[in-house]
Amino acid sequence: MENPYIKQYPDLMVGKKILYVHGFGSSAQSGTVKRIQEALPRSVVLAYDFPVHPQEAMELLRTVCEEQHPDLIIGTSMGGMYAEMLTGYDRILVNPAFEMGQTMHDHNMMGKQVFQNPRQDGVQEFFVDKALVKEYREITAQCFAHVSPEEQERVYGLFGDEDPVVHTFDLFRSHYPHAIHFHGEHRMTDRSFMRGVLPVIRWIDDRQEKRERNIIYIGEECLKDSYGKPKSSFNKAFDFLIEHYAVYIVAAAPTNDHESISQMQDWTEQYISTPAHNRVVFTNQRQLLYGNYFIATEPLSDFMGTVIPFAGDEFKTWEEVIVYFERLGGQ
Repeated sequence: MENPYIKQYPDLMVGKKILYVHGFGSSAQSGTVKRIQEALPRSVVLAYDFPVHPQEAMELLRTVCEEQHPDLIIGTSMGGMYAEMLTGYDRILVNPAFEMGQTMHDHNMMGKQVFQNPRQDGVQEFFVDKALVKEYREITAQCFAHVSPEEQERVYGLFGDEDPVVHTFDLFRSHYPHAIHFHGEHRMTDRSFMRGVLPVIRWIDDRQEKRERNIIYIGEECLKDSYGKPKSSFNKAFDFLIEHYAVYIVAAAPTNDHESISQMQDWTEQYISTPAHNRVVFTNQRQLLYGNYFIATEPLSDFMGTVIPFAGDEFKTWEEVIVYFERLGGQ
């Protein structure tokens, strides 16, 4: 049966290797593996059952990286903690458990545990004692040991805004700039993968391929209805546009009103989430922006690209904008 939430992107990560590092008590049969395979059918997804003992898991991971040379590593929870230490690769860390020992203690992970997914060796249970917790405390102490300016641009941390288990956003942000909230809980779902993880995969693939997408700017006046919510079909249009273009939100930069800047950042995080990361431009001189398209309600006679007069006769709603850009086919 076709998954209604997962859309295929056969032009992304073509022929590339994606190493998935599962979370605590999981396996290579994780549902996230299936999501990646389904969304990116022309990529090669590498997944392994990692040992419960962290040092053994890291040794296996380093061996896999040396042999397979993955183009991208995606780690969730415990796997995100491991992935941070795999320097030299592009990585996406989803709800990374950088305080794994404390997390095990706080969330009743002691004693007999059952693997969440089948494992190749058929083992169904494992045991967590104080010695194992100590091993995890020791391994997490090795995180952030090799952060460099280059690594900071290769690592993205994604944090569910309703995650009840892991709370390491501030810790990650103290070392890496790309700390992003997405709408979701601790465990990945189809929707949180598509809205949270896939946009970052697209950015990484574009960078690796040196792919430059045409730029679309959207004026802040085109975003909200009278209640401060997204206008009708805005999210539908935005999701479509980011598949083909580099999309930026343009907001005013009032000299003495920093609160309005913060409010705009909060709004984009709440209603756009991951795709708005580092893509809000604050300026009072729109005509100076360089790009291909500008969707705005105000006339922009000096803008060098094409202006889409939103809320006018031709583009009354976001549905008309979608039709227009569908006809362009990404050009």
